[in-house]
Amino acid sequence: MHFRILGPVGVVVDGRFSTIPGTRQRALLAGLLIRAGRLVPTEQLYTELWGDNPPATVENSLQAHVSRLRRTLRKLSGPGDEAPPLITQASGYILDVAPQDVDVFLFRERVAQSRQATADEPELAGALLEDALALWHGSAMQDAAVGPLCQSMALQLDEEYLSAMEDKLWLGACRSEPMGVIGELKRMSAAHPWRERITEMLMLALYRAGRQAEAVAVYNAARERLIDELGMEPSPQLKHLLQQVLNQAPGLRSPVPQLLKTA
Repeated sequence: MHFRILGPVGVVVDGRFSTIPGTRQRALLAGLLIRAGRLVPTEQLYTELWGDNPPATVENSLQAHVSRLRRTLRKLSGPGDEAPPLITQASGYILDVAPQDVDVFLFRERVAQSRQATADEPELAGALLEDALALWHGSAMQDAAVGPLCQSMALQLDEEYLSAMEDKLWLGACRSEPMGVIGELKRMSAAHPWRERITEMLMLALYRAGRQAEAVAVYNAARERLIDELGMEPSPQLKHLLQQVLNQAPGLRSPVPQLLKTA
């Protein structure tokens, strides 16, 4: 039995995904999965499921949801694939599931492995990122992030997803055919106009594709947007990249451009 929170919250058994019925049931499962194998305090679950307006019988209501979730997980489990124990303790609950059975932990592990492999094994790094990003099926906990624990984790995971996407596109811009990533970089630049790393990578990919004038135009558009909307200039790093593009610096053609090594 494997669990998903990178998209709709649910369970995968024998390759088949099943959602969990009920928003509070999904929120309960998501909260327990975020802390897989660790205690989630009862008070935190009260807030997660009911916010500032818990029912008068909140303790009994939570116990009922926990019992219902146990039954649901047992029902969904397959032969030889038992549901993990949902343990009741005096101060809270623990879903005793291994991290490798929860998609978010697999995602983080593969991203970390990719970053370690980037310098020496770029093909492996790219494959690991593809595997990590393939674990996503929409916004994190999109049908369960109703409480503060899940909401804050969803925001954090969205940031981690964007960073992983940037890593993937960085590999494309630096190490493979840059034409293959320009379209996606333009889309991401439009969706996330304040992320200067995306602007840098788009400029680099355009330059390496022989489109120097377009790379300069990307910088000018980003600068104009920053000045008009935020009243600020681009970062020194972005300005330095512009000068490298204008001067056709040989380093921009190297397998790992010096400017982006620590991006």
